[in-house]
Amino acid sequence: MSAAPSDALVIFGVTGDLAYKQIFTSLLGLVRDEGLNVPIVGVAKSGWNLDQLKARAKDSLAQHGSVDPKAQDKLLSLLRYVDGDYAEQATFENLRRELGDAKRPLNYLAVPPSMFGVVADGIAKSSTAREARLVIEKPFGHDRATAKKLNAMLRKNFPEENIFRIDHFLGKEPVQNLLYTRFANPMFEPIWNRQHVRSIQITMAEDFGVETRARFYDATGANRDVLQNHLLQILAHVVMDPPTGEESEAMRDQKSSLLKAVRPIEPADVVRGQYRGYRESDGVRPGSTVETFIAVRLFIESWRWEGVPIYIRTGKNLPVTATEVSVQFRRPPRETFGELVPNGSAHMRFRLSPDTAIGMGLRVKQSGDRMVGNDMELMLTAQEAAYRPPYQRLLGDAMRGKGDLFGREDIVDAQWRIVEDILDDATPLYIYEPGSWGPGEAMQLIGGDGPWRDPQLTQTGEKAPAK
Repeated sequence: MSAAPSDALVIFGVTGDLAYKQIFTSLLGLVRDEGLNVPIVGVAKSGWNLDQLKARAKDSLAQHGSVDPKAQDKLLSLLRYVDGDYAEQATFENLRRELGDAKRPLNYLAVPPSMFGVVADGIAKSSTAREARLVIEKPFGHDRATAKKLNAMLRKNFPEENIFRIDHFLGKEPVQNLLYTRFANPMFEPIWNRQHVRSIQITMAEDFGVETRARFYDATGANRDVLQNHLLQILAHVVMDPPTGEESEAMRDQKSSLLKAVRPIEPADVVRGQYRGYRESDGVRPGSTVETFIAVRLFIESWRWEGVPIYIRTGKNLPVTATEVSVQFRRPPRETFGELVPNGSAHMRFRLSPDTAIGMGLRVKQSGDRMVGNDMELMLTAQEAAYRPPYQRLLGDAMRGKGDLFGREDIVDAQWRIVEDILDDATPLYIYEPGSWGPGEAMQLIGGDGPWRDPQLTQTGEKAPAK
């Protein structure tokens, strides 16, 4: 039996950057494409009124290219506003009045993690938590222990099925396409295992620095910012078993099983780097040892993947902005034509951003009498990155009570368990030059399983904006 849809949407922190850059344009899409027609109540402590909120929404839509006069007018008509301090219960009583007859509001917390508990308690005390849903943004804790405390704090007032831990990466169409391609095409399953896969690489590269996020980044680092969440989720999509049955939790059950089977990463399997000049960024602590680059090697303790090394790297100020997965296949037990074939010759490549591409690496014979070949890549698909905004998909799912694309308590815990031993200064920090592929020690990490497959932008690729 499907859950009843939310009958109102509450956005805490509605005057902030996240709402301005992502949420308003996604709300417009929900109004235009999915017929959203419920009260949308913004809450913040900014001294604003409703007219100022509407002006902010109109400016956001204009800046981000979401021009649709009819849908915009409808969205603005749904907006409400409550101004007040989250620590004062009067704010939540005013919210209750603005909600009117709504009994199942979706509460989206675009606020700092330190305020999650305060807001959740305030919602509960105003008697709207019984059937309400709660959406929180990462980070879900600063480490495994604080993540457990956060979960305990939220579970005081909300059941697990009503808590939606949002990771916008999971709402991206190319990430969903990766999962679909694996399970919708029967030729992949027989070779998706240790007998045929030699290694797996995942790279998330950004060609910009910390920009205006320096203060936040210096308390976070590459591990917490993207490895512990985005990239481990991509790994799950690449190697998880197919979901069984039709229950709504089937997909997350398989993700959970996979991530629980990942061996905790050891310091010997990590290379951390920091680009030269990072410490001069405004907001960075003097002598900071926070990593802007991290490369790891990990293993999965399962029959399917036993002994297959998986390499993940991410960093800022690298040569390009792109996210790719490369599955490297084993060579035949004997090279029929006596060639010396490169390790990366047979592969499957999934480009996830800034465009979408799927390519397959093959050996193709050179012209002439000799039986020798060249490495070629058969391009299976290449598409522009023009998709429904991830927040539109995710907020729509949360309104419907559909949790497939959201973090679950056991999944978040498994992800923290994997990186727990390599947080902060557990390993040395190496300086690398901006525009390079990170410190040279990353090449030593991958060793004979390399080289790293460096993403190259295709004709459809475009430079992604700094987040």
